[in-house]
Amino acid sequence: MSERRLLIVEDDEAFARTLKRSFERRDYDVRVAHGPEGLDELLAGFHPDFAVVDLKLGAASGLGCVQTLSAFDPAMRIVVLTGFASIATAVEAIKLGASYYLAKPSNTDDIEAAFGRAEGNVEAPLDGRQSSIKTVEWEHIHQTLVETGFNISEAARRLGMHRRTLARKLEKRQVR
Repeated sequence: MSERRLLIVEDDEAFARTLKRSFERRDYDVRVAHGPEGLDELLAGFHPDFAVVDLKLGAASGLGCVQTLSAFDPAMRIVVLTGFASIATAVEAIKLGASYYLAKPSNTDDIEAAFGRAEGNVEAPLDGRQSSIKTVEWEHIHQTLVETGFNISEAARRLGMHRRTLARKLEKRQVR
């Protein structure tokens, strides 16, 4: 059995299966959870060194899983993987204990490299590009979703828009 233990928390079963096989070929002992439910029972019998957590787990937020995993073992290397990337959730994920935050599509190489990134990079380039109105709107919507625990109705109320309008905007951005 491998010395490297990995937990994948991903609601897309096909993607989770592909990721699991890919990491097993790299000699990881891999377990998969498809959401926050049952995570505590899985951790009772499995102590992962690494975790990959999808940000959007059906109607649930992966941020709760990050918090649970970080409390279970603060030394665990947790990578948040999402197609719903924003500054707001990146900041929250890191505050809750994630080691790194990757936007989809990301492959096994990207994730494994993120496990190895323990320190920040002071040489990281500063992008001078200004944000577009659409990007600013998206960031505001996403921050509100984070604040409301991804409750669409409450987020729409706080944003002053109809729930269906918000749902349509979210459909256009491929929330995964």
